[in-house]
Amino acid sequence: MAFVTLTTPSLTRVVPLIVAVALLMENIDSSVLATSLPEMARDLASDPIHLKLVLTSYLLALAVFIPASGWAADRFGARTVFRAAIAVFAFGSIACGMSQNLWELVIARTLQGIGGSMMVPVGRLIVLRSVPRDGLVGALAWLTVPALLGPVMGPPLGGFITTYYHWRWIFWINIPLAVLGIVLATILIPNIREEVVSRFDGKGFFLAGPGLAAFLTGVTLAGLNLAPLWLVVLLIGGGLALTTAFVFHALKVDQPLVDLRLLTLPTFRVSVTAGTLFRIGVGALPFLLPLMFQFGFGLSAFRSGMLTFVSGMGAMMMKFAAQPLLRRFGFRGVLTGNAFIAAVFLAGPALFTPSTPSVVILGVLLVGGLTRSLQFTAVNAIAYAEVSSARLSSATSFTAVLQQLSGSVGITIAAMALELTGALRGTSATDLGNFPYVFGIVTLMALSSALLFARLSPSAGVTLVQRKATR
Repeated sequence: MAFVTLTTPSLTRVVPLIVAVALLMENIDSSVLATSLPEMARDLASDPIHLKLVLTSYLLALAVFIPASGWAADRFGARTVFRAAIAVFAFGSIACGMSQNLWELVIARTLQGIGGSMMVPVGRLIVLRSVPRDGLVGALAWLTVPALLGPVMGPPLGGFITTYYHWRWIFWINIPLAVLGIVLATILIPNIREEVVSRFDGKGFFLAGPGLAAFLTGVTLAGLNLAPLWLVVLLIGGGLALTTAFVFHALKVDQPLVDLRLLTLPTFRVSVTAGTLFRIGVGALPFLLPLMFQFGFGLSAFRSGMLTFVSGMGAMMMKFAAQPLLRRFGFRGVLTGNAFIAAVFLAGPALFTPSTPSVVILGVLLVGGLTRSLQFTAVNAIAYAEVSSARLSSATSFTAVLQQLSGSVGITIAAMALELTGALRGTSATDLGNFPYVFGIVTLMALSSALLFARLSPSAGVTLVQRKATR
């Protein structure tokens, strides 16, 4: 097969857009699934809160296997790993569509997560290594624009399929996208790899992977009555012990699976700590909104999706304004100030009632999507401001793990808060009166990130957005 040679301007646009096909597939899948969860719970005769396992099992698989993605890309070539990951994700999608009960669906989603764990971070690594540093913010924006179509298309598409056909069909959407992604990657993406590949940190993988898996599985199962208490305690305690052992191991070896020494870089440290807090709060939103609209307001999946899709629309619109705003106000100003604004709109749904006009709901979710998109773009870019080319694989894996963990933690916190609030109020977990309290909790978590973003240097990330000198 003939391969296309790309110039530097082409790399800045074409490679991110190709990688975005994979991101589009993943984002459509996640947003479609979130909208369909209430109907899936009814069809599988399961508690809707238990269906959080379908979301968190995927995120957990991502977190466990992402640390190996950078090494695999360096060892076997980024294009090779990227294509294989897309194929595994597609196979997992087929298994999801054929699942007959909750646990089969959870296992199939885990398989999807294994594919996604290599697909998304390796795709991002391809972009980081293909694009000049002064074009990084623009390239990341190009990368995320098509991917943001997922949250725009997913909710109405998922709602339509679930309401008028069957939720199983939502997983078959991924197959043509997977084929397209594999073909384009084969033709247009170079098989980037490192000449000198570090030794794989097998001990670190078997400490961090099982540790994270056990801890988050235990936390996720807590309060669901799906496992005995002794098992939940064992999972949480054992997971913490393994994760702690990994920290000591990572600080002793030269080339750990996840390089914790990256935290000595000020911009990287603030990006991952503050960014994680913000993502935990925001990560609960795709779980909470469909439940509130469908169980609390009594809307169909389609009507629910026609409301929530506007957040993705706002996120996509902001991508074109991110770089000028960062150039004008700097990363510290944007990240600190926008954290407050985004938190206000994250709290907005707490005031929604069944009588709230649709135009008001759409307006709040649209502006909220704008603010969250700006925050994510800035956080993703500033993380690599001080990272050398040789450490990009480790940095990409590190940030990707925390992004997925924060999403899983956000959903878990929201689900536990719904259960606890319902128990205190003497109602079911999905009673409409519980949601304002839960939105308040996740808003405070997102808002707290502003305190950490304020610690950035005023000049942090200036090289990422400065204009090129003209002659």
